[in-house]
Amino acid sequence: MSRITLIGGHGKVALLAAPLLVADGHEVTSVVRNPDHVADVEATGATAAVLDVESSSAEQIADLVRGSDVLVWSAGAGGGSPERTYAVDRDAAIRSMDAAAQAGVGRYVMVSYFGAGPDHGVPEDNGFYAYAEAKAAADEHLKTTDLAWTILRPSSLTLGAATGHIAAGEGVEAGEVSRDNVAHVIRSVVAHPDTTAQRIIAFNDGFQPIDDVVAAIPA
Repeated sequence: MSRITLIGGHGKVALLAAPLLVADGHEVTSVVRNPDHVADVEATGATAAVLDVESSSAEQIADLVRGSDVLVWSAGAGGGSPERTYAVDRDAAIRSMDAAAQAGVGRYVMVSYFGAGPDHGVPEDNGFYAYAEAKAAADEHLKTTDLAWTILRPSSLTLGAATGHIAAGEGVEAGEVSRDNVAHVIRSVVAHPDTTAQRIIAFNDGFQPIDDVVAAIPA
């Protein structure tokens, strides 16, 4: 059993991941910004914690996550202004990494997106640019830490039901993946610490069993 803090607890992926993690016997704390979302989170079996990570310091986040074994970042500004996108998807995410290190949390799982990175290729006049830049900065910062990190890069998200199968690895190009499958990937990553540390997993819906992909030792 692990103690897991899930930041962005009211997001669609997090609401799907929390009951899977609880079912596996983990102790899950789902962090939400809005107190009105507490009931939705607790219906998953997780314990709700209210904290606005956008306006919280690294020390405040550290106080929240202290005692956890795993921090899962599944939060996001959800579009809107570039300023808020940078504030949440870059700045708050980076503070949460620093907080995890400060609090002695060993593992960090980042939900990013397929194609993230400094060479994302999104032009500045594209509405997606701020998000691409923010996620690139957050992912790059995570890779410089001493945390046992895993970066998940799912393709465009759909509302389809989980199939339990994905496509990942060399030669896989961006496509689509259900949020439900992403939740199952998070579950599998938590269950396979030895094969997922310092690893980036970019994936779509596909035909490979999720546990086979996650448990495989990268070449």
